[in-house]
Amino acid sequence: MLRQSLTVLLLAWASLAAADATVPICYGYGCNVQAQIRFSDSQLREVGQQLAVAVDPAEERKMLAAVIGRLYAWAGEQSDIRNDRGGNYADGHAPGKMDCIDHSTSTTRLLRLLETRGSLRWHRVLEPDARNWVLVIPVHYSAVIEEKAAGDGARFVVDSWFVDNGQAAVILPLGEWKGAGPDV
Repeated sequence: MLRQSLTVLLLAWASLAAADATVPICYGYGCNVQAQIRFSDSQLREVGQQLAVAVDPAEERKMLAAVIGRLYAWAGEQSDIRNDRGGNYADGHAPGKMDCIDHSTSTTRLLRLLETRGSLRWHRVLEPDARNWVLVIPVHYSAVIEEKAAGDGARFVVDSWFVDNGQAAVILPLGEWKGAGPDV
């Protein structure tokens, strides 16, 4: 009986891991608009295979930067975010522009999708973080990952706000990003 239950659970898990997935992607500044983006099983397998060859956390981060860019490119094929340019000023009045709130929220959702599918072997997804506080208002947000190392795992931002839609995300140590980091 236990063996049958475990088999059923494993088959159910495998079918979930091998299915299309829909992720809400924010845009319009402040997550005012959300597009329901469908990623096919073959797309998710492709990026999962890309991440699977990582031999250590540093290599996984390098590959993850490109994977996040690829997921955003596919999302741009289904929504106006294809018009998004790095930072807040290069977008002009194009529909689909994204601020750091849109990016940090959406990138966290994409990272959680990868995590749920077992594609992140060396990292876990944390809540977004903020930097550059002015009085009590944070100036910039980003998605955050943490190494699954024993003890204190190193933390890194995964920041797609700095780049045009479809380009590799910027991944750097959280402390460096909080200190200065790249700016657009």
